[in-house]
Amino acid sequence: MRYLALLLLLLPHSALAGAALATRTLPAGTVLAPGDVVLAADQDGGLQDVSQVVGQQLRVMVYEGRRIDPSFLSAPMLVGRNQIVTITYQKSALRIEAEGRALSAGSVGQIIRVMNNASRVTVSGRVAADGTVIVAQN
Repeated sequence: MRYLALLLLLLPHSALAGAALATRTLPAGTVLAPGDVVLAADQDGGLQDVSQVVGQQLRVMVYEGRRIDPSFLSAPMLVGRNQIVTITYQKSALRIEAEGRALSAGSVGQIIRVMNNASRVTVSGRVAADGTVIVAQN
């Protein structure tokens, strides 16, 4: 019996870390700010700091005092559907820019379809951090 108790003490334990709780009712689509979230140390959530969820966008509504599960979060959408964006193609010293309309929403690094407003041609490109869509050569 003593060996069993000793064995249980030696097994690795999951360290209790805090869980993020909503300080107010947060609708879906909200980009979390430091005032929207508080860390509750008495709950298991795997968070060490509130900064791990700040800047993320909620996919679902979270009520005040409820736990914000990591599955509720996604990268914030930088480009919205039907938004006018700059389409950029660059190769060596050549840089071509055109105005286009985003056919889907996307966050940084995602590939979205964009329609060129001048030619009505649809192209696919990767969303850059500044909101432009970078088209690569096929």
